[in-house]
Amino acid sequence: MTMVSNEYGKIITIEQAVEMIDDGCSLMVGGFGGIGSPPSLLQAIIDKGVQQITLICNDTAFPHIGVGPLVAQGRIKKAVVSHIGSNPIAGQLLHEGKMEVEFSPQGILIERIRAGGAGLGGILVDIGVGHEWLAKGKPTVDIDGNRYLLERPLTADISLVYAKKADSFGNLIYDKSARNTNPLVAMAGRITIAEVEEIVPLGELDPEEIVTPGIFVTYIVQSNGVDWKWIWE
Repeated sequence: MTMVSNEYGKIITIEQAVEMIDDGCSLMVGGFGGIGSPPSLLQAIIDKGVQQITLICNDTAFPHIGVGPLVAQGRIKKAVVSHIGSNPIAGQLLHEGKMEVEFSPQGILIERIRAGGAGLGGILVDIGVGHEWLAKGKPTVDIDGNRYLLERPLTADISLVYAKKADSFGNLIYDKSARNTNPLVAMAGRITIAEVEEIVPLGELDPEEIVTPGIFVTYIVQSNGVDWKWIWE
């Protein structure tokens, strides 16, 4: 095993990482139905007992996969997601008034995250214009005779992402479809923690394969591996 220098001080333990995640925080997590979500960090959050989380994620995954256990255990105060259909417990909590859910169509949700990471003031969309429920509380903007809703950007106290490889500076390479929302989530956290399968010395990654530059990554942790069983297994 190649020894990796920690010259940038970014490589930390999972225990050190979870010390930064406290009750009431806003937490943005990469992944799509659990694919591309950081398993070891999510388990550490569960083990610590963090509660009252505002979760920003593509979805609420499945009850035992990805962010799903945090939802199922009632740790989430509010979820900003594109859907909750794969996690019936999320629907139950919503209907019982125990968890607030803010829905955004998937494309708009991801653009809101991108806008947050890029420092933009929001995005303009025509979806929902004139719809009482969808447009509620959203400013409108008229441009060239067309009306748009202003969808506000999304950022978080902590962003958690999952990658195939990282070097000691935090440059990240993702594994095929597990890339999904992770590159944009990595940009939108005040602190971004990357859980990775393999950490390599600086200079070993092919620059053409790097998706997330290390400038967006605050800390790196070594993954213990995916510890859930997929529903199709």
